[in-house]
Amino acid sequence: MDEPTATNIVRAEGLVGPVERLAVLGQEGHTVWFTGLSGSGKSTLAFALEEALLTRARAAYVLDGDNVRFGLNRDLGFSPEDRTENVRRIGEVCRLFQDAGLIVLTAFISPYRADRTAVRDLHPEGAFTEVFVDTPLEVCEERDVKGLYTRARAGDITEFSGISAPYEPPVDPDVRIDTSRPLEECVAILLDRLT
Repeated sequence: MDEPTATNIVRAEGLVGPVERLAVLGQEGHTVWFTGLSGSGKSTLAFALEEALLTRARAAYVLDGDNVRFGLNRDLGFSPEDRTENVRRIGEVCRLFQDAGLIVLTAFISPYRADRTAVRDLHPEGAFTEVFVDTPLEVCEERDVKGLYTRARAGDITEFSGISAPYEPPVDPDVRIDTSRPLEECVAILLDRLT
């Protein structure tokens, strides 16, 4: 982990820890990191899992890749360096959410293994689950709900993961989901894993 650039900072320690948060929230914080190609079903799955968790009285929140780029990461493009910084920033936000006792669900292509490993390493042991939404490229292109693959194939979008930019699938994800299954089955698999 890189050290901060600033040298005149000291980490502040609060008066509330994981035990107190668990007593109030009835849950431990956790990050569920969905990775996969555009159109693989990451956001759909994350939002469905969020709803399922909330109906079970679990505090959960989705950080979606596109949504985050409207705010926190609006200054980043899709170069390899910007993609790494995008994931780094979100990883830090996830670690804060997790520390606060929330279940944070992310939906980011996050194409590079090293970046995903760095995010995992920010978290305490057992507080991070990598979910590979393993949908074949052909299926993602058929779905193409945003029209991005068509534009990427036409050369209108450069640096598009899986077409004109790399996507490095997880070697050993905690969970591998095939989104050709019904959504309810996919959510059930994840709920079982988280409980």
